[in-house]
Amino acid sequence: MDLLKVAENNTPKEPKKYPFYYKFLSLLSVVRGYNIVIIVLAQYLASIFIFSPDKSLRTVLLNLDLYFIVLATVCVIASGYIINNFYDADKDKINRPQKTKIDSIVSQKTKLYIYFILNFLGFGFGFLVSWRAALFFAIYIFLLWLYSHKLRQYPLVKLFSAAILAILPFFAIFVYYKNFSTIIFTHASFLFFVLLMRELIKDLESIKGDIVSNYMTLPIKYGERFTKMLISLIALFTLSPTYFLLRYPEIGLMKYYFYFSIVILLIFVLLLWKSNSKKNYILLHNILKLLIIAGVFSLMFIDTSVIIKRILL
Repeated sequence: MDLLKVAENNTPKEPKKYPFYYKFLSLLSVVRGYNIVIIVLAQYLASIFIFSPDKSLRTVLLNLDLYFIVLATVCVIASGYIINNFYDADKDKINRPQKTKIDSIVSQKTKLYIYFILNFLGFGFGFLVSWRAALFFAIYIFLLWLYSHKLRQYPLVKLFSAAILAILPFFAIFVYYKNFSTIIFTHASFLFFVLLMRELIKDLESIKGDIVSNYMTLPIKYGERFTKMLISLIALFTLSPTYFLLRYPEIGLMKYYFYFSIVILLIFVLLLWKSNSKKNYILLHNILKLLIIAGVFSLMFIDTSVIIKRILL
């Protein structure tokens, strides 16, 4: 990859100038653009198929308030990834050497400038919706900084706060549509458990760099076996929201996603207990990522009987 080759020549002693597109791609790597795209899709699909099932597709897509909420979410989450990247710089050199080389094309000083600009824009877009939305994003910005700066130092707090912060963008949509039904919170609990497992797998994946950086995580404090037991227990917990969701006829054909998730999580747990290397944990991490992405796209199957009708309205 050209970008990686360029990044490999990036040394602090001899700063070099890079073409704009290299810096742009480096910044996309820092803010994890692929994750942001998934979050945007999830927000819009949830708005279309869960929060406003009686409105036409055109009405939802042309809703300016929703557009500003999504833009605010993009800005704030991107800034969160930047500050996280800033604090993780040392351990990422060990855990993710290739990504670190790419990320280093953009200087830390520039990243911080962009961090503050994105936070300002996120707050501004929220304010265009309402002062309550602006307050929500201001609190979210603070919590993301607090997580990167302080909360990650406490293993158990880190685990739960990371999963909660990942779900919070959808809470903005909940509040906007004033939809607090049981089925939505059951969906959220399923996602919460999957995110908890993902965080623990990430900790197993990055043990080497965490130890060198004197960074305390659950696998380091209690060992890999304990962490695997905890992940298995959380996987078992996902059966509870899955069971209740399968009893709701409102989820439509999305029920097949939850049947699929049961099988995938069973395979996941079996592979977990056979895993003993970073390569194995990366595979498990990718399985959970794909499960989350599949869940996002499966939202379209909630309302299949009226999709064409709503597109035409």
